[in-house]
Amino acid sequence: MSDDIAKIDTSEKTDSLVTPEAEKIARHAIADLNAGNAGELLGVLREDPHSITYRFSADIRGYRGWEWHVVLSGDTEHPTLNELALIPGDKALLAPPWIPWEERLQPGDLSDNDILPVADNDPRLVPGYMDSGDAELDDAAMPIGYGRERVLSPEGRDEAATRWEKSEYGPQSNRAKRAPAHCESCGFYAPLAGALKASFGVCTNKLSADGHVVHAHYGCGAHSSIREDFSAVQPAAMYFDDAEFDVVTVAANQETDKEEQQ
Repeated sequence: MSDDIAKIDTSEKTDSLVTPEAEKIARHAIADLNAGNAGELLGVLREDPHSITYRFSADIRGYRGWEWHVVLSGDTEHPTLNELALIPGDKALLAPPWIPWEERLQPGDLSDNDILPVADNDPRLVPGYMDSGDAELDDAAMPIGYGRERVLSPEGRDEAATRWEKSEYGPQSNRAKRAPAHCESCGFYAPLAGALKASFGVCTNKLSADGHVVHAHYGCGAHSSIREDFSAVQPAAMYFDDAEFDVVTVAANQETDKEEQQ
């Protein structure tokens, strides 16, 4: 059935198949399915010069907003039932788009007893005999045969670097922008090995981002260069000085007036 059906409404036009008898045939066809009755007649649509589609609301539990579409062709005396379908209407409740299994998992979904296989063609990994990006590791592992089966590919490293850079421990976070200094100059910053060492490390300060991968240009208020100020406390200026007196000159006639008032 063409998608153009829903675009052409002939309910107000005279047609040989727009008759009570044709509507009755359409309703009987739906009833024969034993899947639910046809509800209110929503309209009659033309599919082509010889076919008419009857639209009924679907009286089926759980299918609110769906419609029965019954296609009839021929003439009034000998109509032919061509097609019958249950189709979602404009306000139908539909299931969300299907997402492949490998794309459904989100960070934090992996629990203690879960096993998460890695695809053989995962673009984040390459065979271990290829360059890992860490010259020291390659020099030490290959001669003695302890190379890993697979290592991070350039794409995998770039993906991780981009993700970490945009995280809360990246250089654009609010805390990093307000920090007095960056992690790259902090004594609690332990740089990573390999190709990522130039931009990332692990924070070892238990009062800050302890155990998290942080960007070299991230920062916080617990930088190792910050020193505690042991200088003497400077008292604030006094609003009233009780240690001195103000000398006020009073005229003789003013003193006499005060004595008389007392």
